[in-house]
Amino acid sequence: MTTAEGLPHEPAASAREQAAFGAGSVLGAGAGAGVQDGGVGSGSHRWVWGGLAIVLAGGLGLRVWGIGQGLPYAYNADEADHFVPHAIEMFEQCTLNPHYFANPPAYTYLLHWLFALAYGGAGGVVHMFQAHPGDVYTLARVAAAVLGTGALWLLYLTGARLFGRGAGLLAAAIEAVAFLPVFYAHLALNDVPTLAPLTLSLLGSAGVLRTGRARDHLIAGIGLGLACATKYTAGIVLVPYLAAVAARYLDVSAQVGSASAGRRALGGIALTGAVALVLFLIANPYAILDYSDFHAELVHQSTLSAEAQGKLGAPKDGGLAYYLWTLTWGLGWVPALAALGGAVSVWWRERALGWMLVPAPLLYLAFMGTQGRYFGRWLLPIFPILCLLAALFALQLVGVLVHLAVRIRRERLPGQNGAMSTGGRVWLRGGLTALLVVALLAQGLIYSIHSGEVLARADTRNLTRDWMLAHIPAGAKIVAEPVEPEEWARTRPGGATANPYRWQLYPALSRRTTSTGAIAPSFITPEVGLENYETTLAPALIDFYEREGYCWVISGSTESGRAYADPKAVPLAIAYYRELARRGEVVYRASPYGPGQGPVAFDFDWSFDYYPLAYERPGPYMTIYRLHGGRCSR
Repeated sequence: MTTAEGLPHEPAASAREQAAFGAGSVLGAGAGAGVQDGGVGSGSHRWVWGGLAIVLAGGLGLRVWGIGQGLPYAYNADEADHFVPHAIEMFEQCTLNPHYFANPPAYTYLLHWLFALAYGGAGGVVHMFQAHPGDVYTLARVAAAVLGTGALWLLYLTGARLFGRGAGLLAAAIEAVAFLPVFYAHLALNDVPTLAPLTLSLLGSAGVLRTGRARDHLIAGIGLGLACATKYTAGIVLVPYLAAVAARYLDVSAQVGSASAGRRALGGIALTGAVALVLFLIANPYAILDYSDFHAELVHQSTLSAEAQGKLGAPKDGGLAYYLWTLTWGLGWVPALAALGGAVSVWWRERALGWMLVPAPLLYLAFMGTQGRYFGRWLLPIFPILCLLAALFALQLVGVLVHLAVRIRRERLPGQNGAMSTGGRVWLRGGLTALLVVALLAQGLIYSIHSGEVLARADTRNLTRDWMLAHIPAGAKIVAEPVEPEEWARTRPGGATANPYRWQLYPALSRRTTSTGAIAPSFITPEVGLENYETTLAPALIDFYEREGYCWVISGSTESGRAYADPKAVPLAIAYYRELARRGEVVYRASPYGPGQGPVAFDFDWSFDYYPLAYERPGPYMTIYRLHGGRCSR
């Protein structure tokens, strides 16, 4: 049997499932929705299709609004260092080996072929990236946004298969406006693209639970393989699949016997595993062809994630507390609490479905919470499940409230006068549903709209560069903190070797001071990592700048903020900033905050994703100092 969605779908849910989950609602025709429980009758499919069109169009609009933030410069360090550059390097080196496996390469390969189609092969791609990097990054970001929108459609299908069309639509709407999946769809990173194959696997697992057909195992395997080839932590989607297989086995064994049910279960698992492995290798062939590098980088990445938080200014409360806090704004307070309610409800009402949906988020939180490093976007692989649980709980709550209202009316008005008409129940259900939908979507919608407005405005670093072009002479020596890529200092956008640097850059990531703050005897010293930049600072550097003629110092709050977030760790850096403020003349400032707003305390999420409403434009608080001592007095 095939539905209008174009994917295989089971027959209407059983009476037991309808009773357990109240599938019918004013949102759409869940299985068995009828007049008696507020369904909208035969026109409900058209209603749901209209609602889904609004969700998809709105979700895509939020994801592409401000898609050109910061361009032609990629200011996000991961975006600038990972997927787009590696897709370009494969053209330059005439190989499909990405020579990079810290992140799996499926998204990199997708961009590689997308660039080839858009720009006419290797020569056109390399030329385009050198001459118009902003256009290349825009295309890569749009690809991420489109995949993120496709994940919404797949989430609707999954919810419809498990609970009914109304719940599927509401789950998709929650993810469509939730802040984290909206914001990170604006960047050429693998976090949001992963949601598409991950949710496809969930859709297959839902089919396994409800019908157990071979095609459902096939869909689950395709999604699992592609998801793991896009982001390693997407492997968490294996847990719902195995739970669905186990639940289906127990259900079937009661009808046909354990031996027959066991053969079916093992056959399904074998099919899913084989398909997942094949798809993983298609999207990551050098996991075998270059196994030594693959294994080495995988181990290295695992070590980095597990080690103690090495970033200066990072929170010290632990990963679990950080991720629970992240849910309150990345998903939203109401959806997060509703997801908790949905987890309790589904575990109580239908244990098999509970095993499919509840353990995976808990295991994921437990695992990620014990890692040494943690960032909000790392939670995205469990967002589809949380949205499903939140939508389920909301619609169940509507059913409970309607039932209570009918019961209270009957108790207060005995007899025929106390009976509530069908129309009255429909209006009551519709009103309650509307209120809960608003509650579930309001926070995400407000902050995602604000994010679009922020990202659509010029980045503070672009404003700063424009001022520098107009006021700092070409060839002048400048000190620029690593809040922007070095290409930012070239004569024009683009990284071609024929494109010279406009100013002489102080090598900011080279250590200049000893542990006591004295200037190191050698001018050229080994580079330090971006995370250790603040450890290179000391007040003595100000004298060094003036003596060597580095008269312009460009500072950004995403660097200085790290030091002020943990001043005891880098006392010399704090002294450096104070000395710079005392001796340097502030000649330019660019603030990301609105009038009378800010500053926002440094945070590895909010300082980079601009969640607080205090932000008016993207970027750090930028300050340009002019030194006047030594050679700078001229």
